[in-house]
Amino acid sequence: LAQGTLQLLWELEGALAEIAGMRAVTLQPAAGAQGELTGILMIRAHHRARGDLERSEVLVPDSSHGTNPATATMAGFRTITVPSAKDGGVDIAAFEAALGPRTAAVMITNPSTLGLFESRIGDLLEAVHAAGALAYMDGANLNAILGRFKPGEAGFDVMHFNVHKTFSTPHGGGGPGAGPVGVGETLLPYLPAPRVLREADGTFRLERPGERPTTIGRLRSFVGNTGVLVRAYTYITAHGASGLREVSDDAVLGANYLKHRLAGTYDIPYDRACKHEFVASAASLRRETGVRTLDIAKRLIDHGFHPPTVYFPLITEEGMLIEPTETESVETMDAFADALITIAAEAHSDPATVTSAPHTAPVRRLDEATAARQPNLRWRPMTGAETPCPD
Repeated sequence: LAQGTLQLLWELEGALAEIAGMRAVTLQPAAGAQGELTGILMIRAHHRARGDLERSEVLVPDSSHGTNPATATMAGFRTITVPSAKDGGVDIAAFEAALGPRTAAVMITNPSTLGLFESRIGDLLEAVHAAGALAYMDGANLNAILGRFKPGEAGFDVMHFNVHKTFSTPHGGGGPGAGPVGVGETLLPYLPAPRVLREADGTFRLERPGERPTTIGRLRSFVGNTGVLVRAYTYITAHGASGLREVSDDAVLGANYLKHRLAGTYDIPYDRACKHEFVASAASLRRETGVRTLDIAKRLIDHGFHPPTVYFPLITEEGMLIEPTETESVETMDAFADALITIAAEAHSDPATVTSAPHTAPVRRLDEATAARQPNLRWRPMTGAETPCPD
């Protein structure tokens, strides 16, 4: 095997472990969702190795990514949903009430999908470990806390990284992906095989079959999506520790700037300092004008902007999840805010223009409900009136 490639991957594992405060990292998972599954499978292996077979439940906050409960279910666990408190954090009373001898793990996204750092994280993790369970952190939002918070040092036992989003490709930039997983000492024996090892003479090799019997096995070919991992390695080494911290500072600054620009025009359900993203709501606008968040998203296309995520998290009425990332200039953010403010004014003065948008896109509104229920997954050449620009 190529020594240069193995060395790069070994060094990337070390860098990710340092960033997250974890003991070791596997690079195998091909995406964040597979990283989640990897983490939960290791947690399952841990409990089984201890003979603790009654632990059949995974606690998941109601603001979590949908892949969290799906992952727990795939691994054979029952999902227990924990409600959010009024401030957007986990309701600690409900959380502690749900914890018990059947709890295998808790899956927490921090910062959450509401863009909020969990202020009670210390109390939550202490309660998890006191109950004999393990703590999994969904690291999809790691770009908000680089150099500021190390999940492993805070007490998380396992987490995944979306390196294609955190380290080079802005959110929404598309794939392919890679979802490395970091673990603390407890789960170290169960990491997928093979790991990249460094010999005493400085050469590198992969673990041999059977060399570590406690492993949960192979999750993907070779050691992961190497092309994406090389890009992440380049991004991390180019920025260095101070540069990565600046990445997070810029992402948080941009999100808070946009939040303040839109406050007063849109509802801000959780009006406290956010991290890299925040939720705005058109609930009041809909009551006043009949214009929905979906209409606003479609109208943004006419202003030249790709719409943000809408109606997620599900706990926010008429929500828009807005994340400028660390890469946008203040001029771009101002133009985006101006567009949203203009659309809100249109909703009052000319709602029909908003509810019938987009007007300048190649196609008008698609039947999204039918597309979801009856997906057409096969490409066929379009002819005649089916083409975007028919003859």
